Amino acid sequence: MSARPELPLRQILNMSVGFLGIQFAFGLQNANVSRIFQTLGARQAEIPALWIAAPLTGLLMQPVIGYASDRTWGRFGRRRPYFLAGAVLTATALLVMPNSPTLWVAATMLWLMDASVNVSMEPFRAFVADQLPAAQRALGFTWQTVFIGIGAVLSSVLPWVLAHLGVANVAPRGEIPSTVRISFYAGGAVLIAAVLWTVLTTREYPPERLRAFADSPPPRPPTDVSGAWRPGALLLVVGAAGALAVHRCALERQLYLLAAAGAIAGALFLWLSRTRSRGMARQVMADLYDMPEAMRRLAWVQFFSWFAIFTVWTYTTPAVTAVQFGSSNPLSSAYNAGANWVDVLFAAYSGFAVLAALVIPQMVRRAGLRGTHIINLIAAAVGLISFLWIRDPRWLLLSMLGVGFGWASILSLPYTLLADHLPAEKMGIYMGIFNFFIVIPQLAAAGVLGVLLETLFHGHAVFELVLGGVSLLLAGLCMLRIAEPGPRPLTTSARTCA
Repeated sequence: MSARPELPLRQILNMSVGFLGIQFAFGLQNANVSRIFQTLGARQAEIPALWIAAPLTGLLMQPVIGYASDRTWGRFGRRRPYFLAGAVLTATALLVMPNSPTLWVAATMLWLMDASVNVSMEPFRAFVADQLPAAQRALGFTWQTVFIGIGAVLSSVLPWVLAHLGVANVAPRGEIPSTVRISFYAGGAVLIAAVLWTVLTTREYPPERLRAFADSPPPRPPTDVSGAWRPGALLLVVGAAGALAVHRCALERQLYLLAAAGAIAGALFLWLSRTRSRGMARQVMADLYDMPEAMRRLAWVQFFSWFAIFTVWTYTTPAVTAVQFGSSNPLSSAYNAGANWVDVLFAAYSGFAVLAALVIPQMVRRAGLRGTHIINLIAAAVGLISFLWIRDPRWLLLSMLGVGFGWASILSLPYTLLADHLPAEKMGIYMGIFNFFIVIPQLAAAGVLGVLLETLFHGHAVFELVLGGVSLLLAGLCMLRIAEPGPRPLTTSARTCA
């Protein structure tokens, strides 16, 4: 067995350029979709349910794409065909969405956009783990985070820049401002160009070569799934009880989503314990049931981290426009000025994430992977909670410094902690399953945030951001259960791929 060669920095950068384009598209979505929904007539409490397309699509797409890419090998490699196909579909959605005539069309385009982004994004995580030895993986995920930050900065600030160049930032009722439409068109072009760069400048190891590397964990033995009926029965009962409670107590309808998700998961585990199938569905459920212990513990960290991130994406615009700009009317100049400032804030936390990605390796050397992630999660929590008392919108840039460090850490360190525990032949499917714990908290948030806004927070969206801060503190507590790995130098040595 041979050692996996280290790659020169140039090749690591080429591998990461595509993520700039993906995040350019994702950044436009995150910063502007709530604005588009409100412009087309959505109430604040409806926004999480409309956003449900994003996490639900990820839940369905990511393990499928991971499973498929593990088994793909052709002229363009293993992961790269998915990069390109997803980019083309996402660019199409970017062209259509800002021209949506109705709310349901915009929601449908969000569904298509997120499905397409997932086709590209999920294999990128496995791509880094495939190509780099253990000593370089933290460096690889760090540079991914740098390019994610650059793409997000450019996309988030673009509507604000266009407005300052004289492009119309207010539109008649039912129309999307020109600043947003032009930004989406530019996003499609940047996405295609960046992904093509990575596809054309990188190559991949064939599957048999990956299995032969000495640093690849051995294949795991076949999973005994006979006990899967236990979590299945529990989830099925909880889901049914939840649906009954929503019906009997006349709770918000989006809570049916959580009940249905639990019941469906329970039914799938029951099916797993009985089926003789060897197909994709059985494989995904078996690997989910028999996750490596490191993944199982990191799942809780991811749950609370991404619950918080979903609150940022869905409620920063209504919070800032109402608190710092004093308007909740999407047709007003004050609201649209506030929405543009949110674009600047999103650009700021993405820019700070680029800075953080360069600083995090130094933090890891001093505090370790676990300690560094805890520190960054706490910084992000303080940043979100500070929205409650800051009134001058310019000071929110300081809040976004903490959010940016937390975001950079969330995008890199959990994957670094996980990658060494995954066998090469299942890298894609396990990365897809790990992303369940990005998607599930977003489903939970979509089900409860609207209810909490109306029943507990009395329509004040800023308290949703405070809730996100508390969730990040819980993620930090869960990190205490994660073992600190042994010393692993970050290196940029220039040995080439054989």
